[in-house]
Amino acid sequence: MITLAFYERRNGSVEIPFRERRIASRRMRSGAYSPERRRLISPERFQGRKTSETTAPIRINFELTPDQKALRDSVRAFTQREIVPVAAYYDRTGEFPWEVVRKAFDLGLFTNYIPKKYGGGGLGVFETAIATEEIAAGCMAMGTSIMINVLGTAPLLLAGTEEQKGRILIPYCRQLTLVSFCFTEPDAGSDPSRISTHADFKGDHYILNGSKCFITNGGVADYYVVFATLDKNKGTKGLTAFLTPSDSEGIKTGKILNKMGQRASNTAEIFFEDVKIPIENRIGAEGEGYKIALQSISKSRINVAAGSVGIARTAMEHALRHAQKRVQFNQSLANFQYVQFRLADMATQIEAARFLAWRAAWAHDQGYRYGKESSMAKDFNGDVVMKVTSEALDLLGGYGYSKDYPMEKLMRDAKLMQIYEGPSPIHKTIIYRELAKEYGF
Repeated sequence: MITLAFYERRNGSVEIPFRERRIASRRMRSGAYSPERRRLISPERFQGRKTSETTAPIRINFELTPDQKALRDSVRAFTQREIVPVAAYYDRTGEFPWEVVRKAFDLGLFTNYIPKKYGGGGLGVFETAIATEEIAAGCMAMGTSIMINVLGTAPLLLAGTEEQKGRILIPYCRQLTLVSFCFTEPDAGSDPSRISTHADFKGDHYILNGSKCFITNGGVADYYVVFATLDKNKGTKGLTAFLTPSDSEGIKTGKILNKMGQRASNTAEIFFEDVKIPIENRIGAEGEGYKIALQSISKSRINVAAGSVGIARTAMEHALRHAQKRVQFNQSLANFQYVQFRLADMATQIEAARFLAWRAAWAHDQGYRYGKESSMAKDFNGDVVMKVTSEALDLLGGYGYSKDYPMEKLMRDAKLMQIYEGPSPIHKTIIYRELAKEYGF
């Protein structure tokens, strides 16, 4: 049913459309509303009044600024120079790419999104998304190892005190520091109400017990941001965020996951046994952990979406080059219309995916609500990268399936883009809920 919120869903930039006035008038004439209700939503009451908007407006300008182009070009050059030549080696061995990570820190990829007053570059999520696409075009596993710090530091930036930010972020910008986001547990992933890692308050500190799994950089991190419950009976309302050094007494690293793809990214189990956390290391207030986690993950999903674009772009480029060189029936594959159409579809989907990621990043940086946009980008782009890598591998035939060529690695890396930061049903639920709010239902 149309409600008052439907007419108040924009924040002063757009007048009420004629169609909405007409619908309200028709419903009032039909007696669908009480006299008081008719007065509240009367078109005359809204005459000349603006409505509110819950989503970011669309700005039609696709031109990157000179600084953004320079960032893209520098990260692309870094990727071709430092990542591409060693990507197959780290994928094969599963080693953590320390040398690449250190060079990425020197380039500013760990700190360019940190505010300048703490020593960072002060760039927005849009610029981070540009950089993520370029790194992922070389190796998404290394991109995950680098860009997971955006997620790891997000709780501090969102809810940390000035004392915490100064104490952690200033040294973070001066020396390579890895921060892991410890949220997922064996029985708690998409359902955070099942988190069982527990924190007990003991006067001036907390005692942390529990375990986490699938933690990116878990075995190599310097800090953990841990989400634990103070009272499991409260569900998500009992969750609280804590910051702790990884070398604190009582913390142990468990199994390093042997993954199908993104093998250069360290993924580990973490165990906490009577870990003492000072009260000054609690991030936000007690019970705010779920809100902090949602906001952090929603921001991080934009980078995941951008990474999907990078993988898909590289897969398409491999297929395009192969189609030009491969000769069948006395002509190159690129001369066959069927091959042309498949490559055209890939390019179209990649462009659409990029602009979804960019719009979500722009909405975040402009201060608009962006949860729907980030979920749209993550969900759509995850499917696009799987489809594009599958199509590209198919065009390469046996070469694509061979480990001597990069296509099979791209496809293995792509699958994780549909899994982490929430599977597709979670994002479709978020999108629907935001859509319903937008239309007042």
